[in-house]
Amino acid sequence: MHSRKTNDIAMTEPDIRQGPPPAQQGLEWHAGDMPYSVEFGDHFYCRTDGRLECGHVFLSGNRLPARWSTGGAFTIGELGFGTGLNFCETWRQWKQARVSDGRLHFVSFERFPMRAGDIDRALSHWPEIDAERRALVAHWPHAPAGRIGIDFNEVRLTVVCGTALDRLPASPEVFDAWYLDGFAPSRNPDMWSQDLMQAVFDKTVEGGTFATYAAAGFVRRNLAAAGFAVERLPGFAGKREMLRGDKA
Repeated sequence: MHSRKTNDIAMTEPDIRQGPPPAQQGLEWHAGDMPYSVEFGDHFYCRTDGRLECGHVFLSGNRLPARWSTGGAFTIGELGFGTGLNFCETWRQWKQARVSDGRLHFVSFERFPMRAGDIDRALSHWPEIDAERRALVAHWPHAPAGRIGIDFNEVRLTVVCGTALDRLPASPEVFDAWYLDGFAPSRNPDMWSQDLMQAVFDKTVEGGTFATYAAAGFVRRNLAAAGFAVERLPGFAGKREMLRGDKA
């Protein structure tokens, strides 16, 4: 594949050899610009403030951005790209914290990739990530499918479209940190299955970490059975618990 430079951003065209674009899940908008999945009966992010929840759960839970201070390459894996909110907030914080030789690769697995217009609408709520939102929307493919790769100079984004359990084992990357951000376990249990948590563990480097807002008992047990040392922490915005853990 050939890459091109556009406004100092290199984009690799999506690999569509995996077949036609996946079907789009039903999408509703609640309270103005709050996206809601009809397929899973759940909102895409916390109704209190999804951006702040990202910082509390995923960045702090994985001890980021402190771990970026050593420089070098760092790879984040995510289950559930959704609106791209976690990517944009992570990119924003990366730009503030990175050292000169730092390189970030953000890889997300998404069964139902959203259209650019829906991503734009969902993320426009947060002026803090306006620059990241505009860059993502401008370079998001018209018909997202296969393995999408976009280079934003200091950060590379890869979105792997399809079922995570099917696509993750074949992924060439290994991961320093994980954002486990599927829909609620009660509504999308396949995203939290023992087989998928084992695949996550197997693709994690020694000393790697995960964090998730989910604290359901079967999620905790599946992560522990996979091999993670699991820790409970206070959740975001009054939620009693979240989970984080390490691969010793």
